[in-house]
Amino acid sequence: MDKDDKKPKTYVSTFRFALKPQGGKQKENGLGTTKRMLTGNNKLRCSSAAGVKQGKMWSVESPTFKEPIRDGSVCVGGDITFQGVITGTQPLNVSWLHNGIVVTASKTSFKNSVASLTLTQCSTVNAGEYTCMAENSAGRTSSSALLQITDYEAGTKEIPTSSNREQRNDVSLKSESRKNTVGSWQHREEKDKVIRDCRLQTKTPTSKGPPLEFLDPPEKVEVCVGQQAWLHCEFRSSSLPVACCWIYNKAKVVSGGSRVTVRSEGTQSSLEISQAVPEDTGSYTVIVRNRHGSAQHTLSLSVIDRPTPPSSQPVASRVSTQSLVLSWTGPSYDGGTAVLGYIVEALQEGSKEPGSWTEISRCKNTSHQICSGLEPLGRYRFRVRAWNFAGTSEPSQESLYIKMAAAKEKKHEPDSYVTVTIDTQHKVRDHYNVHEKLGVGKFGEVYRLTHKETGKEFAAKFYRARTSKDKSEAHKEIKIMNKLHHPKIVQCLAAYELRPELAMVMEYVAGGELFERIVDENFEHTEPTSARYVQQILEGMQYVHKQKIIHLDLKPENIVCVDTSGTQIKIIDFGLASELVEGKPLMVMHGTPEFVAPEVINYEPVGIETDMWSIGVICFILLSGESPFQGNNDAETFSLVTAASFEFDPESFEDISDEAKDFIRSLLKKDRRSRLSCTEALSHSWMASFTPLIRRPTKSLNKEKMRRFLTRRKWKKTGQAVLALNRMANLYSRPEFSGSSSEEPVWSREAEAAIQSLDKQLQTEPHFQQALKDITLPKGVTAQLTCLVDGYPQPEVKWLHNEEPLCDSSRVKMQQDEDGFCSLVVADLAPSDSGIYVCIAQNKLGEAMCSAKLKVEL
Repeated sequence: MDKDDKKPKTYVSTFRFALKPQGGKQKENGLGTTKRMLTGNNKLRCSSAAGVKQGKMWSVESPTFKEPIRDGSVCVGGDITFQGVITGTQPLNVSWLHNGIVVTASKTSFKNSVASLTLTQCSTVNAGEYTCMAENSAGRTSSSALLQITDYEAGTKEIPTSSNREQRNDVSLKSESRKNTVGSWQHREEKDKVIRDCRLQTKTPTSKGPPLEFLDPPEKVEVCVGQQAWLHCEFRSSSLPVACCWIYNKAKVVSGGSRVTVRSEGTQSSLEISQAVPEDTGSYTVIVRNRHGSAQHTLSLSVIDRPTPPSSQPVASRVSTQSLVLSWTGPSYDGGTAVLGYIVEALQEGSKEPGSWTEISRCKNTSHQICSGLEPLGRYRFRVRAWNFAGTSEPSQESLYIKMAAAKEKKHEPDSYVTVTIDTQHKVRDHYNVHEKLGVGKFGEVYRLTHKETGKEFAAKFYRARTSKDKSEAHKEIKIMNKLHHPKIVQCLAAYELRPELAMVMEYVAGGELFERIVDENFEHTEPTSARYVQQILEGMQYVHKQKIIHLDLKPENIVCVDTSGTQIKIIDFGLASELVEGKPLMVMHGTPEFVAPEVINYEPVGIETDMWSIGVICFILLSGESPFQGNNDAETFSLVTAASFEFDPESFEDISDEAKDFIRSLLKKDRRSRLSCTEALSHSWMASFTPLIRRPTKSLNKEKMRRFLTRRKWKKTGQAVLALNRMANLYSRPEFSGSSSEEPVWSREAEAAIQSLDKQLQTEPHFQQALKDITLPKGVTAQLTCLVDGYPQPEVKWLHNEEPLCDSSRVKMQQDEDGFCSLVVADLAPSDSGIYVCIAQNKLGEAMCSAKLKVEL
């Protein structure tokens, strides 16, 4: 502090009490620090590495709540006023917060040191925490209280317990002191009084709870780009002072700068960031330490901005005369907060105003059906914008021109169906050119063909007809295909048998397997589209079952798309199909483990319900990308199937409707008689909920699990199932795939050093908060000298009597508590006990002492 004050004063440690010298004489430089002068009557001495500094006191007093605001309760519709008395040098800036937000609409005032906030016609929205903040050039302080809204009592009700975060424990200490005034030991009375008086002067909280505890700290703060971010935490501390630091993302110490201000006062700490930018987004951890322990709290700051444009141009599907479905990819960066929706814009070719884009729809998902604003045969370009709480993005890339249809899309049907007679005079190559292999099955291989005369494409299945049984199975399939003339069933167009060749010519379906199409980036995959695919499967199988035929090998590989752009499918591969004969139970021992029904594994009679089970499995995978009965091996899979044991993973089915889950349950029933038929399934509420007349929100489903399913299927086909499954299990069990890590993030070296330095910031040299007092007592009684010393690390205390060290004996007892209370008790006083008693407190930073005179009267 500054020197040259007219009246010399002595200051002890960081509290800097101003003590007037005794008597009229003034001593140069106050009391000496090198020679101990034992003159009695409340003399204080101190010595330290820094020496005793003297000077005049500051003229500006920081604000202090002489009377904090208190908790309150009011009924709905009632009025209430919060009041607090604030002292400190004017001018004072007083403001109010409600749950951390500045109060602007209510009546506030600050007159004659009284700050008030009046709330009228209260409702439940007024409940919560109210904070009064006072600030001047010397500092800032705050007081908080809770408001409870009730509906059973009129008027206001004041709760007597103060909720002021800095002074709560002072009030409880006063009450505790009153309880102890009657019937307490003199030693306890004196100790309570000394500690109470000193702590009330220094506003030191006393708590029997944890050393440090945060009081309802915020978990997340969200601001827009350019705004001010205020991260504020209040805490309860068992002792003062406290030291605080802020760490950004567990790595960088936040120490202030041109845009950043850190303030820590009393039992609160705040971090202010002006002109926030997206780079400020992250986690901020405040670490608070006092002499008894530490606590930390991490909150996240989101500096939100407009999202970036959607990452891909819109892709159209299901184009009709006046409607289509657009699908796109969301923005690569959402702006720091959730994307709330999308705006679809269209530009019609030949528009009178070139470049005039028109908003035609808004939606919440990345796939949306446009049903208005489009004209038949019109040509349109489309683009999409994303929007969030902060604003709307720039537009995505524009789509190519898309021409609307002239008439509604019609179902694909051949001109006519043919009944095939096996040609035993020719070979396939007599009429067709044979090209690349398309696939390999249990009974043969499939190749692409082109007709030598017309050039049209076809597919041919060449059977392995080595035995009479093989030929019988091939003839059986051709016979069944002659009975299946339906647009959802691949058609048999010709058959050839001339040793050693036996082949069946079929439609060439160019669209590929359905599941392979679904995982394509430009292909729409939603719950409604999945329902339409299942509907087509049911329509085809409904026809098959009416012919008393069951497929017995329905699986994703046998559901193919008609072409590469449409959504029509066909069912293929009837190599395991069988006809049902009334009165003759059919039992089989073939199928694909993941899709086979329990009755097949148990070698029980099968029926049309056996196919319904497989449709249920396909539907489950279609919606989630997971197989309901997939085990680590075939034996485990068979066990799960026979038990009909499956569940809907919450993550995989998070966006799937309850109707879809009920549909699957209705098919995957262990008792085949309880399963839905195709006709019943087509009438299920899930099917009905996606008719053209009923519009429902469409959300794009995650394709990643579907990709994993297809990868596993391919590995299994190549005989690498066990190795593949192990590699997949190891890959997706790693933390970067699971989305979380079991290990807590570690501090950086910079952060660790800052945290360790907090303890050093708390270290202070010893100083007496309450000095010894002179006493006069009669001979034979017990004397007690008490004082309160502060310092960190905790000082070591010694006692002197007339400059001679004292030790514990039968008459003399010395005590030092953790809270700094020191006492010397001398029993059965004698005249020789009179004299000057000195208490000396020492730690590694310095030394302080105080003295008092004891007079024993005869």
